[in-house]
Amino acid sequence: MEFCGLGLVERAERVVQWGGPKHTTFTNYVYDIALIDLTDEGDAVSWDWIHARRDASLTAAQVLTAAPRAWRTWVKDGNSALPRLRRRVAKARITKVKDQRPVAGSPEATDLKAVYKRFAGNKHDFEAVAATVAARVLRGSDQRYTDGWLTRRSGDGGADFVGRLDLGSGLAGTSLVVLGQAKCIKPDSLVSAEQIAGVVARLRRCWIGVSVTTGSYSEPAQLEMVEDQHPIVLINDMDLIRELRAIARDDHGGDLSACLDHIIASTATTITNRRPEEILLE
Repeated sequence: MEFCGLGLVERAERVVQWGGPKHTTFTNYVYDIALIDLTDEGDAVSWDWIHARRDASLTAAQVLTAAPRAWRTWVKDGNSALPRLRRRVAKARITKVKDQRPVAGSPEATDLKAVYKRFAGNKHDFEAVAATVAARVLRGSDQRYTDGWLTRRSGDGGADFVGRLDLGSGLAGTSLVVLGQAKCIKPDSLVSAEQIAGVVARLRRCWIGVSVTTGSYSEPAQLEMVEDQHPIVLINDMDLIRELRAIARDDHGGDLSACLDHIIASTATTITNRRPEEILLE
């Protein structure tokens, strides 16, 4: 058995079903259960509360002190509180800001500061770095990724680079346009949902987005992307530095500065104002 959450029965209905080899009918019950939010408890329920509920010597008020926060709120406010107490499954896919950032004083934190300092005044060069990192991340999922081009400095409509992701092969394959966004911001800054909206608004059917930043993504921004089911990959500062350090280790003897120089030099001639869908013809 697996614990899947704590719920409150909202509705019970008796129904008639049929089944079995003879397709006979039988009576059964259907329950609508509202799973409540256990975020404050780490998606767990204390057995102290379960045992207290069975202890006849304790008062209801005493038992309630050991209950999850959402349960206590429901007891206080009633069923009208359920819409704001429901478990939001999307939250399980959200990464806290502190978990996106390298530990202060670590080599990763030092490298992140160096990357930001280098590109803070030349963010177009950072787009080349972002495109390289995005390609490495997408290829890391055992997919075929084709590099495209960087967009012009202005009039890009929220997209900074273009690529193509190939799935399958022949008649059993298809290709997706990849629109990329690069956000070179202070490492302690947050990217909001509004800042991602530019690239999201440009996505068409069978297109996906990639956002790469030297900062972190706010939890509301992540939640909006998940709940609205936007097909976008978010690469935060920790992921960015991890991939750059891996490239530097594999191809440049661990020299991060040489790695960045090579990335910029190799993408200097790929800047264009072509339509993104043209990548499908290459």
